[in-house]
Amino acid sequence: MVRCKLWFRCAAVGDAVAPVLVSPAVIGWVAKERQVDLVIERAFKGEELLRRMKGWITVDPDEVIEVIRSRGRLKLLDERELVVELEGREAFDGLSEALAQRFPGRVDLEPVTPLE
Repeated sequence: MVRCKLWFRCAAVGDAVAPVLVSPAVIGWVAKERQVDLVIERAFKGEELLRRMKGWITVDPDEVIEVIRSRGRLKLLDERELVVELEGREAFDGLSEALAQRFPGRVDLEPVTPLE
């Protein structure tokens, strides 16, 4: 199993950026007739976090997700860092090439575990 960090071009400043979850989503309720003291905290899933980057990066997150799904899967590592999990070097090479062709200079993969 190979894990890779995804880097995107920031739409605002042009730097390479990678989304991270700083804190989980907090959901609560407002009731009409009484106070409801119930709150749920939940981390996003990988695709959900990437979709929330729309407008902040120079590519459409849904298009990136489509390309990644063909060879791997997005995952939130330690409920914080967005990574792509792949089956090995061939999958890494294929996905890197597919991303470079579809999004030249705007999406890059960086292995964070050794390539097998």
